[in-house]
Amino acid sequence: MNSEEFSIRDYQAGDRDGVVALWREAFAGDPPRNERNAVIDRKEHARDGLFFVGVLANRVVETVLAGFDGIRGWIYHLAVLPEFRRRGLADRMMDHVEAELRTRDCPKINLQVRTSNAEVAAFYERRGYAIDQLISFGKTLGGDADSSVD
Repeated sequence: MNSEEFSIRDYQAGDRDGVVALWREAFAGDPPRNERNAVIDRKEHARDGLFFVGVLANRVVETVLAGFDGIRGWIYHLAVLPEFRRRGLADRMMDHVEAELRTRDCPKINLQVRTSNAEVAAFYERRGYAIDQLISFGKTLGGDADSSVD
């Protein structure tokens, strides 16, 4: 892969189909509240400029969502298409989103990884993230009875 062909940019409306396809593959077991189009709609409504795509030859091959509430930053939905993994794209995307959060004076970034996903946990540990000695609570608002945090 020629790194000059790969770029990271803000999400655009025309990216929707590619993002949905990527998330369908990367997050196959997500609960209904994480319905892909609804997630995109909610993020677009936030208008916070923290939705990025990695594009190669006009194809969305990677995504990340972030959030910042003035206290903590959060990382969500970092995903890379399987055929493009292990090429440093996730590191490049994380560098990008961390830099963006720094420009907003974000003092700390939080993220969650499913306990069953040791490979992803190891990726974040290599990047300097550590397990916080906290209990993560979640509450589903709405009709989805699944209360697991995703």
